Amino acid sequence: MQLFHQSDAELIHAYIHGQKRALEVLINRYKDKVYTSVYMLVKDKYLAEDIFQDAFLKMIKTIKEGRYAEQGKFLPWAIRVAHNLCMDHFRRTRQQVLVTLPDGQDISNLFGAGDMVADGIIKRQTHDSVRKLVEELPEEQREVIVLRIYSDLSFKEISEMTGVSINTALGRMRYALINLRKFIAEKEMVLR
Repeated sequence: MQLFHQSDAELIHAYIHGQKRALEVLINRYKDKVYTSVYMLVKDKYLAEDIFQDAFLKMIKTIKEGRYAEQGKFLPWAIRVAHNLCMDHFRRTRQQVLVTLPDGQDISNLFGAGDMVADGIIKRQTHDSVRKLVEELPEEQREVIVLRIYSDLSFKEISEMTGVSINTALGRMRYALINLRKFIAEKEMVLR
């Protein structure tokens, strides 16, 4: 079976048994999602690259040492490793975690709207406006929005990653959506 068609678990198994290329395929499969998750948290390209590299080095070390036990759930584990490194960075520097959505991220479904954008210019303006609104959310709400919408993590995975109950994660999402709608109304914005 060709490496590209193997599952995450099969690739990890192949890597552990000497197929170095299997790890490269696995990393390439998820590097964009992991990097973007890091970048959205730290909002600095160079810092994001450093943390991204550290995350994959840590993952490789964990796999090599035989301590990887997240069978079939590589992406949530990878994002959790990267997320934890971001949190470590912020604890060290005592900076507030600011989260933005990446360019091109369509979160229109948060607002119950259908196809909001027909024109590229309007789309970019809408994303910029929504990104600014997301930045105004409290840290916990921003974090849940990013992990759920961009990283496509389940609320169970978000609760495990952030160390809160599923109900708390759901509550944070609910309040984030309420706050976003309130911000839109207050600013009299029209999202197309």
